[in-house]
Amino acid sequence: MIQPERIRPLNDKPEQSGKYVLYWMQQAMRTRYNHALEHAIHRANELDLPTVVCFGLMDDYPEANERHYAFMLEGMRDVEANLKARGIKFVIRHGPPAKAAIHYAKDAAAVVCDRGYLRHQKAWRDEVADAVDCAVTEIESDVVVPVEVVSAKHESAARTIRSKIHKHWDTFLQPLRETKPKRSSLRSRISGDIDVTEPEKALAKLKLDRSVKQTTFFIGGEDKAAAMLADFIKHKLDGYAEGRNEPSADRHSYMAPYLHFGQISPLDIALQVRASKAPKADRDAYLEELIIRRELSANFCHYCENYDRYEALPDWAKKTLAEHTKDDRPHVYTLEQLESAKTADPYWNAAQKQMTLTGFMHNYMRMYWGKKILEWTRSPKEAFERTLYLNNKYFLCGRDVNAFANVAWIFGLHDRPWGPKRKIFGTVRYMNAAGLERKFDIEKYVKQVAALGE
Repeated sequence: MIQPERIRPLNDKPEQSGKYVLYWMQQAMRTRYNHALEHAIHRANELDLPTVVCFGLMDDYPEANERHYAFMLEGMRDVEANLKARGIKFVIRHGPPAKAAIHYAKDAAAVVCDRGYLRHQKAWRDEVADAVDCAVTEIESDVVVPVEVVSAKHESAARTIRSKIHKHWDTFLQPLRETKPKRSSLRSRISGDIDVTEPEKALAKLKLDRSVKQTTFFIGGEDKAAAMLADFIKHKLDGYAEGRNEPSADRHSYMAPYLHFGQISPLDIALQVRASKAPKADRDAYLEELIIRRELSANFCHYCENYDRYEALPDWAKKTLAEHTKDDRPHVYTLEQLESAKTADPYWNAAQKQMTLTGFMHNYMRMYWGKKILEWTRSPKEAFERTLYLNNKYFLCGRDVNAFANVAWIFGLHDRPWGPKRKIFGTVRYMNAAGLERKFDIEKYVKQVAALGE
């Protein structure tokens, strides 16, 4: 079922006589639970045409490096194989995503695209809608409840958006049935110029930022994501509500990188979690993070044009941080010292190393990690920029709506003033090492991270 609210025309041009219906894949890099793909197939069947899927692979995606590209290309391999099994041709063209879509749209009766919330993603879709001669339709498949359905404005906190999402919860938490293509496009002469069946070879041909090497701790692709989700539900979801905050406990679903690249659908995850036999408290805790918190981030990036800038912080946070800019810092580290995990805090160093080695960090440690960067940097604005830089450079799930909102949260976004006032932080939430020692087996976490590099 594709709800009408997921469907949005991007121009008022009519469908043309064409050779196929084109799905321009960009955000939703998967074949399962992909509303845009299913919509394209359905429309192609109505027009008695085949479906073709295209992807534009640029060398300089904003802030992306070899680590991100390697994971993405592993996912592209799955997409190519799984589309082929459904009789659909997948073509990858080297160059900007919008240019690839415009190129293949010349012979298309209609263009379907998925949705992204970052400014460059929106600009690409506008460019395609303006340039092509046929109808372009955007299909929401990146969130459970479409952003505009939930709210027409930026929501200030989870508490303000939660009830609005729950109001539409059951309407959109519905399975998506796969549509069988009536006509195959596999014999079409349409072609790309990048072969993703061997990701390493494709990776080597790209002119990339090679400063961060690919991680061996994660394998990209919707097939791997599906297997990891099944393992999480079977072995880790029971007890998640209480165990998720313990850094040394392996209670992670590890879905964040796969959600970032659209290699798994949040709807697919939510339906499987809801249908599991895990206790309700554990299911609810996971769905709160997957839907409420993640879609609060989408709301933030959609309605705040400057989502990646210090200026996006709430006024109360900027004011209190400004009042304490000149406070003495216990330490002031250079960016190089932070990046190489050379601080006096062994817990912070472990978190930084986990990120640089694996592309992942435990959620609670991510909060602590960011708070310490604020504490150890001469100005809050510089701290914000450093945190975002490190976040986007090393995390596999950096550079998306969650990443921008998570970094801004460290500085007060989606939070409230906390008293009493503290040096450096003012009324922005504070975290310290004593809290880690009191709540968790933090020494075990440090040892686990040290073992990763052995």
